[in-house]
Amino acid sequence: MSDFRHLSVLPDEVLRFLDPRPGGVYLDGTLGGGGHAELILEKCAPGGILIGIDRDRQALQAASQRLATHGKRFKPVQGNFAGLIQHLDLLQIKSLDGFILDLGVSSHQLDTASRGFSFQQDAPLDMRMDTDGGQTAADLLNICTEQELERIIRDYGEERWARRIASFITDARQNARIETTMQLVDIIKGAVPRAMWDERIHPATRTFQALRIAVNGELASLEEGLRSALDLLAPGGRGVAISFHSLEDRIVKHMFREYATGCICPRRAPLCTCGQAPRVKILTGRPVTAGNEENQANPRARSAKLRAVQKL
Repeated sequence: MSDFRHLSVLPDEVLRFLDPRPGGVYLDGTLGGGGHAELILEKCAPGGILIGIDRDRQALQAASQRLATHGKRFKPVQGNFAGLIQHLDLLQIKSLDGFILDLGVSSHQLDTASRGFSFQQDAPLDMRMDTDGGQTAADLLNICTEQELERIIRDYGEERWARRIASFITDARQNARIETTMQLVDIIKGAVPRAMWDERIHPATRTFQALRIAVNGELASLEEGLRSALDLLAPGGRGVAISFHSLEDRIVKHMFREYATGCICPRRAPLCTCGQAPRVKILTGRPVTAGNEENQANPRARSAKLRAVQKL
């Protein structure tokens, strides 16, 4: 598993906002190759522990090898961070001093053709983070109605040509089942008028993003997992989330604002009756982004947005 390649984005910024302390209990809910986890484990020594969760068995195995020198201070968990409370219950952990969520797909997953995440290589249309079970992207493409495909591509890909792409997909699958990435790329290229292609991004980018999100239930997992992580933060604990597209960032921003909001009674009310008090302080007025040097070294960092909060 030594070939698992993944450059963690915004590493210095993660450490600055998370501020790991010796003896603390930290969570990496999207472990990946373990880059952020390694930095946190170094900072929270001696005595600090890190729970690393990932749906991808290959990622978990690679990270476990990388972090083996930290012994029992690293606790790997295979699963979805949406089930965070259950995972921590099994480890008898009741609260966290900090968490990091580095969302989206890893460089290794994109570069591994057989996973089917990339529109640059011909491969089976899989796109599952957890390859042990569940519906593949090919299953989704060949089962969903045209209307459902349009909704997925429009809502999760923010693709203006969603209706036309969905129509072309349903027409194509009448002749043969859609099984590979290049089959889908050719269909999308045919659906989007050549004159309307954006020179900055591949015409299949948004549709592939939409399918990946749908296959893995990413937005629902983010909402559930982020809320659980915020609830489990101890007073003074910090949470950091890195998103890579507007749908993720919108969820993070709105949930952080929800937890930072105090009284919601009408302004004219003489007394507060709602009893709501702010639960976190937002540490990032605007999302933190990578600098030129990191963007050149790691192109994935260009779309990264980091937001952070501290529990009150």
